[in-house]
Amino acid sequence: MSEPITVSIRREVDPERITEATVWVQTGVNLATKYPGFLGSGWVRAGEDSQIWHMLYRFANEESLVAWEKSGEREWWLSMGEGFVRSERSKRRTGIEGWFDEPTTGTITLPTAEGGTTSVAVVAAPPRWKQAISIWLGFFPVNVAFAYAMSPVPGWDAVPIWLRVLATTLVLTPIMTYWVLPFVTRSLRSWLAR
Repeated sequence: MSEPITVSIRREVDPERITEATVWVQTGVNLATKYPGFLGSGWVRAGEDSQIWHMLYRFANEESLVAWEKSGEREWWLSMGEGFVRSERSKRRTGIEGWFDEPTTGTITLPTAEGGTTSVAVVAAPPRWKQAISIWLGFFPVNVAFAYAMSPVPGWDAVPIWLRVLATTLVLTPIMTYWVLPFVTRSLRSWLAR
């Protein structure tokens, strides 16, 4: 099983159809809540007169997210928005990738399924020094293991240093991104949140 995954969506909506869009977005949230692994969602408009809408939803793992994204209900729901959604971009977020954004603090107000609103705290990113320690804790052992693995390769020491560094970073960057850093951040979650 993978770790929890958040999807961030930015949509541009026809300003003449704000009421329909509001009902449509809430309908999508209501449908998603019925799926196993659904952890929550929220949506906000950039401003009262804005055509830009932002939505986040989170599932417990990749498998439950894919089940929702490939469902007939979601397909039907998306087809209902074709008349007023002008553009859409989405990103998936896991691990520490959100740390590269500027930290935010405070609260935002989100609509609820019952038609009211609720205030949600926006969690600040961990301090940079904690980020640096977390990255180092993953990078150091992986880098050492790679150096030991490459040392018996004939001619490796004769390869120019810039080419060795290039090869090392090409191999280790995906390993760090997809396996090591998500593992480290899961392991250090309570410390990072303090």
